[in-house]
Amino acid sequence: MQTQYQSAVAGVVTPAMVEVARKERWTPEAIRAAVAAGHVVIPANPAHTNLEPMGIGSELLTKVNANLGNSALSSGPGEEKDKLEVALTHGADTVMDLSTGPDVAGIRMAMIARSPVPVGTVPIYEAVERIPDALDLTAEHLLTVIKEQACQGVDYMTLHAGLLRAHLPAAKKRLLGIVSRGGALLALWMEKHQRENPLYERFDDVLAICREHDVTISLGDGLRPGCLADASDAAQFGELDAIASLVFRCRAAGVQVMVEGPGHVPLNEVAMNMEREAKLCDNAPFYVLGPVVTDCAPGYDHVTAAIGGTLAAYHGAAMLCYVTPKEHLGLPNARDVREGLNVFKLAAHAADVARNRPGARERDDAISRARAAFDWEAQFKLAIDPAKARELRQEALRESGVKACAVEGDKFCTMCGPKFCSMRLSRQLRGEDVK
Repeated sequence: MQTQYQSAVAGVVTPAMVEVARKERWTPEAIRAAVAAGHVVIPANPAHTNLEPMGIGSELLTKVNANLGNSALSSGPGEEKDKLEVALTHGADTVMDLSTGPDVAGIRMAMIARSPVPVGTVPIYEAVERIPDALDLTAEHLLTVIKEQACQGVDYMTLHAGLLRAHLPAAKKRLLGIVSRGGALLALWMEKHQRENPLYERFDDVLAICREHDVTISLGDGLRPGCLADASDAAQFGELDAIASLVFRCRAAGVQVMVEGPGHVPLNEVAMNMEREAKLCDNAPFYVLGPVVTDCAPGYDHVTAAIGGTLAAYHGAAMLCYVTPKEHLGLPNARDVREGLNVFKLAAHAADVARNRPGARERDDAISRARAAFDWEAQFKLAIDPAKARELRQEALRESGVKACAVEGDKFCTMCGPKFCSMRLSRQLRGEDVK
């Protein structure tokens, strides 16, 4: 069996490429060429049988990933099922199972079975969860977990293979050190054993597994900055240099690859970070966390991250990893998933509109026509979060002190009322009846 990348290089247009082309309003041959160049990936493990293929690349519509999963202290299979349903309802393009607590394999299998969108994992989490002491991790054990997850149908895996021993001195000088869980585990393991990163040393074995199961590798940024003070430092960019070399090894082996990026980055450094990755990694799809552009907003980090995400996507990021209001505070629940995802879908959409992606502005123009016509139902249906829009409209009517039932269909909202409604005045200016 050829991977999507091998098929593309061989000039073969696969059914998955055809489906991606339909969704993106591209030709199948254009998608094939982008996959062959390594500029688009289609995470599609054949064992994920209910998958609806989608593409990730800077020239495509910006995608949004939702992180799910339990912890040792919170959540379980039922809660994770609910969070997955919320993520799918609100338009997640991919989901990642980041479970680190009990029943990691069971939660992942249930997620794959229920999810029509690609499912990603961080295999080192399960590898460490299955042994008493993280420092007893072995390369063989880690490869076993990667193989098992690939067989189960995981579509893409975050692997922190570019974090090397040579990067640790720079990381130790940071204000917040290493904030990536996988990166911190590997760094401590390397420090104790005085050995190189096992994912880097055994990368050819990793490639063999991923090629066999057409698993897309997401080269994790184990040294991503966790605060503005650590952004764009020697540790971050040293790892990015190593990741760039791994990108070309992935392509040479016929394995699809994307690159993960920061992290906490001040707004004025976002564009530079996007451009640096594109140059070093030959435009491999860039998958960024946020970036979070300020450190002082606990409870609102989904907003600060979406600000950075919009700018990142405008400058070429292919997929945004959402941040929820609970970032830095705790494990997100279903409400947090909904709020974080909708804010990031908005960020991605704003960037797509600004980049003139095919069809991106159609929704905006349609909702504008509905507003001009005072068609409330159409406005709700076209909203990023229809339920939220309807809820706020009904709340405003209840708080207005007027007869809510009588004004539900009227041609004004409670902010302006009929006398000051600019939309009514504009229609009168055109000689239209607004009664």
